[in-house]
Amino acid sequence: MLLDFELIKRARDGDDAAFNQVVQTYRKRILGTIARLIGRPEDVEDVGQEVFVRLYFSLDQLRTPEMFEPWLYRLTVNAAYDYLRRQRRRSESRMADLSEQQVMLADAAAGTKRENEKQRRKRICELVDSLLSSVSEQDRILLTMKEIEGLSLKELEKVYGVNENALKVRLFRARQRVAKAYEALESTSSRAKGA
Repeated sequence: MLLDFELIKRARDGDDAAFNQVVQTYRKRILGTIARLIGRPEDVEDVGQEVFVRLYFSLDQLRTPEMFEPWLYRLTVNAAYDYLRRQRRRSESRMADLSEQQVMLADAAAGTKRENEKQRRKRICELVDSLLSSVSEQDRILLTMKEIEGLSLKELEKVYGVNENALKVRLFRARQRVAKAYEALESTSSRAKGA
C-alpha cells in the first residue's frame, strides 16, 4: 500500500487535493503497467488518463480503502484491454477496405516480417547460448536463474544460502565474464570479416 487509508477515504469523499495526491502516487506504476500491456509507448499516456478519469468518477463505489490497490489495478487492466479491443476493431475495418491484391501483399509482408523476427530471435538465442556456454557452470546457472528465469535476489538468497551482497558480487563478476566472452567473440568476428 503506497498511501494511507485516510487519504483514499478523503479522495473518495470528494477531496480534490487528496485525489491529486493519489494520482501522483500511483501514476508511474499505472503507466508502467499500461506500457507492458499495450506495447505502444505513444498511447500509454492516453490510456493512463482514461484510467484516472474512470477512477475519479467511480471512486465513490469503492467499499473499503483496503481494496484500493487491487481495484485500481483492475481499472487499469480493463482500460488497457478496452484500448486493445478498439485497436483491433480499427485494424479489422481498415483491412475490409483493402482490395484482394492489397490483402495478399499485406499478408506476404507480414509473413516476411514474422520470418525475419523469428530469425533474429534465433540468432539472439544462439548468441546467448554461446556466451553462457563460454563461462563456468556456476556462472551459467546463476545468470540463467537471475536473468532468464527472473528470480529475485531474495529468491536466490534461499537457493544459494548466502546474503544479498554476496549474490550481487557473484552476479557482477559473472556478468563481467560474459561481457569479456562477448568482446572476444566480437573481435573474432571482426577479424573474420576483415580477412
